[in-house]
Amino acid sequence: MIQAEILQPVVVLLAWTMVMWVWMYATRIPAMSKAGIQPDDARKTKGLDETLPAEVQWKAHNYNHLHEQPTVFYATALLLAMVGMGDGMNALLAWIYVGLRIIHSIVQATANKVMVRFVLFSLSSLVLIALIFHAAIWAFDIHI
Repeated sequence: MIQAEILQPVVVLLAWTMVMWVWMYATRIPAMSKAGIQPDDARKTKGLDETLPAEVQWKAHNYNHLHEQPTVFYATALLLAMVGMGDGMNALLAWIYVGLRIIHSIVQATANKVMVRFVLFSLSSLVLIALIFHAAIWAFDIHI
């Protein structure tokens, strides 16, 4: 039986990824225009990281980050939902993970304080590890 409660934070993180996509292009396109970079020029230059202001690229970097570790979160959350473990503590952990990732995005896209990002990333990683552990309990029929 699918436990849908954990799917809510999944959808929120999916939607947040699209918010970052919009934010990335809302800042990147004007910056490219201001720098006189045509879309095809981007592949010929050393790269947009060396051409555009760092503050513009922070959004792009975060958008890319939202396609890295969160893919493990999606797989774990979907597994937990499918096996009937997607409510209660696991749903709460999923919300915490998503909240930390959103805060991480905001920090990276604005101030980009590396130590703050590191702490947020580390905390979200620990939450994800807990979710993976709960999935492992089911997958390996571990009785604790």
